[in-house]
Amino acid sequence: MAKKAQIFTLGCRLNHADTALLSARLKNAGYELVDCCAENPDLIVLNSCAITAEAERKSRQQIRKLRREHPFARIAVAGCAAEIGGNKFLDCGADIILTNPDKKSFPDSSCAGLKSREIAVENFQEKSFSEFPFRTRAFIKIQEGCDNFCSYCIVPYVRGASRSRKFAECIADCHNAIKSGFPEIVLTGVNTCNYLDDGKNLCDLIKEIAAIPGNFRIRLSSTEPHPDDLSLAELIADPANRLCRFLHLSMQHGSDPILKAMNRKYSSEQFISFVKNIRELVPDIHIGSDFIVGFPGESEADFERLLEVVREVNFANIHAFAYSVRPGTPAAELPDQIPAATVKGRMKILTAAAKDTAVKFAYSQLGKELPVIFEQQRNGFLYGWSDNYLAVKVPEGRFSAGTIENIIADEKNLAENLKNCTLQSIL
Repeated sequence: MAKKAQIFTLGCRLNHADTALLSARLKNAGYELVDCCAENPDLIVLNSCAITAEAERKSRQQIRKLRREHPFARIAVAGCAAEIGGNKFLDCGADIILTNPDKKSFPDSSCAGLKSREIAVENFQEKSFSEFPFRTRAFIKIQEGCDNFCSYCIVPYVRGASRSRKFAECIADCHNAIKSGFPEIVLTGVNTCNYLDDGKNLCDLIKEIAAIPGNFRIRLSSTEPHPDDLSLAELIADPANRLCRFLHLSMQHGSDPILKAMNRKYSSEQFISFVKNIRELVPDIHIGSDFIVGFPGESEADFERLLEVVREVNFANIHAFAYSVRPGTPAAELPDQIPAATVKGRMKILTAAAKDTAVKFAYSQLGKELPVIFEQQRNGFLYGWSDNYLAVKVPEGRFSAGTIENIIADEKNLAENLKNCTLQSIL
């Protein structure tokens, strides 16, 4: 009888891509992958997150829960939190600390109770795989690591220097996914814009994928193009490249002094101009962003500038994070740490502003034709996502899940995006 394995995934899309790789390796090693509710698994893998202290805490909490529920299972911890907090996970009940270099020999290495603490600096090479544990999206990992060293960020220390997968491997994975019927290819990495293999960059990779026969589209995650580089927007503007009208551009703050302290490589005006140029090329593009509230030294004026930028740019989606001290990063040593109560108040204000800008974007799409992939059927409705990342709900029966369908956006099928909106949201 095959041994049973479970995988739990926390954090970013890159972790989901890593989970696909781990799943394939487990299957190749003879494990049967079972769902998270299955009883008596032999091996449990938690793909953890450490982007904030809260994410790391939740990862440890999950290990304690898994150990209580499965006292006889072997538990492995992978992901960023495994790199920086391995001993804490062992104390919580984990058996194996699976660092990024260790993933190459997993699951064979798990038999040795591997507890390595090496930094992730290995050459980035993965075997192509043909199965993905997702219904409609295949997450293809094309890049790993980061060279930016933003002052608040732990990622370069836990995922290592930027490196790229072989061009041919990425294309092979995409062929397999499309052949298997996945209608959306999601290219993932820490910063996919850094992709470079043997002189071929991200744009070259996208064009090669787009040339594969089939009915599918391509979505990018974790992009950090320089504000002077419009090459991605130019690709999105050409339908032949099959790229979703979607870019998530992490601005992180709106105040120039804070951006400088964060070691970001642009001013607020450069970023605003960049977004305007993108929208001229792709008018209905969904532009999302990340912002950190409460970075050391953030004054009221700095925060007001952040809000001003958010409202001027009108982001379609914002992920707001309270600044979290990450030991070992330069920002952890900065003076003028902001009181938690102040950060909480500012987070509330930013979250409200973000809801307003998100609703404005959704209203701007009413009456327009949107290509949608429907993913789930529930309570008489089909639920899916448009190419410009709006949640869509339609009565079941008209469309099938897993295919790209065109709909005309209205207040009913975009209702998920318009919940709790106020008049202020659309003025």
